[in-house]
Amino acid sequence: MDVTEKVNLVLRPPTEEVVTQEELLELFKTNSKPKHYIGIEISGFLHLGSLISTSFKINDFVKAGVDCTVFLADWHTLLNEKLGGNFETIRKVSKYYEDAFRLVCPEANVVLGTDLYDSKKEYWSEFIQIAKHMSLARTMRTLTIMGRSENDEKVDLAKLIYPAMQATDIHSLDLDIVHAGMDQRKIHMLVKDVFPKMKWKVPVAVHHKLLPGLTKPAAEIPDGEVAKMSKSDPNAGIFIHNSDDEIRTKIKKGFCEEGSIENNPILEIARHIVFHEFDTIAVERPEKFGGNVSYDNFESLESDFSQKKLHPTDLKQAVGESLVKIVSPIREKLALSDELSDLIKNSY
Repeated sequence: MDVTEKVNLVLRPPTEEVVTQEELLELFKTNSKPKHYIGIEISGFLHLGSLISTSFKINDFVKAGVDCTVFLADWHTLLNEKLGGNFETIRKVSKYYEDAFRLVCPEANVVLGTDLYDSKKEYWSEFIQIAKHMSLARTMRTLTIMGRSENDEKVDLAKLIYPAMQATDIHSLDLDIVHAGMDQRKIHMLVKDVFPKMKWKVPVAVHHKLLPGLTKPAAEIPDGEVAKMSKSDPNAGIFIHNSDDEIRTKIKKGFCEEGSIENNPILEIARHIVFHEFDTIAVERPEKFGGNVSYDNFESLESDFSQKKLHPTDLKQAVGESLVKIVSPIREKLALSDELSDLIKNSY
């Protein structure tokens, strides 16, 4: 595979931004097996965004010859008070996350934060070094990576070490590519600013688009941002353990304004999930409504929808059936005990 093909795989949706494409091109020219990571907090039930879309993107990197790592950030989860801030619960749910990512992106490495910190004796000295290069104001602005606001008056001291730890993880893993959703952009920009001052290797940053929730976007969401699919809202997301009928019903109820391609979660799922795995989407409908039609690319589907040639009901039916084909094989192979399910439910 040539360098251009590798770059195109990385740029494939849901990738939204590469900082920078020129650096990525040069990396592939000079390194046949660059090292990648994506950091994952251990929180609720896995869904289309947290597992499927993320893993599909990881698999694109694998196809491009990249050495990929899923970093299960158990200590970051504790700092961010996920799963009730109970480390024993975090430990148990970590195994569920590990099994899930090994299933959907089997060629990626899975590394637990605890294992990295136990094995690398210089980690904490490097943590101190990078923390000395971070102002309190910059740290506060970066708290958005953990879903917190810099104006939050209840931020405890432990949360303030989260950004510096994430930056230290990146250095400790000796990474060439850092990968995350767009919500993690600030930490990667901090790394690109601070690492050169420390004469540390500066990785290329790749950010993918966050998969939106199924409900109507709130009016107060700033322009350009998205209400991402949430683990804590069962109505807003398609979860891996939803039954086939639950998947169909949730898609049927999803927000999908006729003719509107803006903030349309059903179209986003079609683009980033369905067309990532399938070459076509088949729409079945009566002859009086235009008859059956098949789309072999997202652009033609979006065009017909925007011109009201494709009704939301028909789009939802096609997307729902496609999702069932994607999710059901994963659900059948991913074990989730009643005990673990209750632990996760009780942590919300």
